Amino acid sequence: MIIALIFTVLFGYLLGSLSFSYIIAKKIKKVDIRQHGSGNAGATNTLRVLGIGPAISVLALDVLKGIVAVIVAAWVAPDDSGLFPALAGLAAIFGHNWPVYYGFRGGKGVATTIGVLASLLFFPALWAGIVAIFSIVATKYVSLGSLLFAVLTPVFSFFLYNYYDYPVVYLYLAGVVALLSLWRHRGNISRLLTGTESKLGKKSQVERKE
Repeated sequence: MIIALIFTVLFGYLLGSLSFSYIIAKKIKKVDIRQHGSGNAGATNTLRVLGIGPAISVLALDVLKGIVAVIVAAWVAPDDSGLFPALAGLAAIFGHNWPVYYGFRGGKGVATTIGVLASLLFFPALWAGIVAIFSIVATKYVSLGSLLFAVLTPVFSFFLYNYYDYPVVYLYLAGVVALLSLWRHRGNISRLLTGTESKLGKKSQVERKE
């Protein structure tokens, strides 16, 4: 069991460490995405630097990383406790944020978090996602939508726990991911509070390397 757990966590981390924004930016423009725009290796900065097509590809592939990590762990898992998928999913998010292949400089893990939480807590993640999408449409702040998704998923999971009977470890995972997302977005939170956060569709006036 220990060997299988180590395998799933390591697989999740190494898979999560594949930075598709970095790979696609290098392929299309021969640039390091982390040296342009906000400096973040993610779909939103890819949109800012490369445009909508590459951004959609990055978003889809980063979501897929989380899904695949969870599916593989569920297949390997020896029981139904949910421990393997939860830890593998968390490892994939950590891999995206701190990728071993790219000097541990990655993104903020939003898309991979979506893939992990949607795979494990589908309906709570769905309701949180709807709120997040509406907030992005209304405010044009992607960071606000990302934060709402991360924070509301554990909230909805708690209230829907008895109805859907998810493994309790999934609730702990959602809480840890929410705290991680808040910490990774601490700069965005500061700018949201001061009204200086960049809106969707607008280029940053300054290049921020975070």
